[in-house]
Amino acid sequence: MPDRVLRKFGKRITLLRERTGLSQSQLAKESGIARVYIVEIERGRRNPTLRNLVRLAEALQVPADQLLKGVG
Repeated sequence: MPDRVLRKFGKRITLLRERTGLSQSQLAKESGIARVYIVEIERGRRNPTLRNLVRLAEALQVPADQLLKGVG
């Protein structure tokens, strides 16, 4: 079972992605992260590396710290 922090983080990524108007496929392309991995992050099943956090933030056009807002 995914842990609470990863689930909250996944929901945060989904929210930011939807606000930006990107599909999971588009986010994958913009970030250079595989779409399957994006799906797993959003489901709270993956714990992304710092490098991937930065890639996601850049693709979502937000400061990296915004990815963690309300997660902890």
